[in-house]
Amino acid sequence: MPRDIAGELSGSGRRIAIAAARFNSHVVENLIAGAVDTLTRLGVADADITVVRCPGAWEVPTVVRRLLRGKYDAVIALGCVIRGETPHFDYVAGESAKGIASLGLSSDIPVINGILTTDTTDQAMARAGLKAGNKGADAAMAALEMISLLGKL
Repeated sequence: MPRDIAGELSGSGRRIAIAAARFNSHVVENLIAGAVDTLTRLGVADADITVVRCPGAWEVPTVVRRLLRGKYDAVIALGCVIRGETPHFDYVAGESAKGIASLGLSSDIPVINGILTTDTTDQAMARAGLKAGNKGADAAMAALEMISLLGKL
């Protein structure tokens, strides 16, 4: 029978950083609230959660890179990019995702991408807790699971 390795959702003793974009704050604040609530419910102490706010999703990878130098067990990126009438969305969403992915691949610390990329504000609000769950909460669970999983590997 094969050996099965999986992570667990335990936050006790964990230190988590959240890099959060201020742009589209009406959405992002709900993502932050969902992440913080989930982390504390799963055992992370309030004092062990740090939220760092930056201008927008474009700047999030720069903040994540700096946070990876700190004493955190995981870094969660939160933000929201909503499609507009210009190609700006494609650049911001794509480069932000690429930067976060690159940092995650080059770090031993889990980096979780919780930046929403939606076509409409309604879609963003639905994913930030109004209808389709809260993607900030999902990102928090992914962070804790990855900390545990990487610790076992």
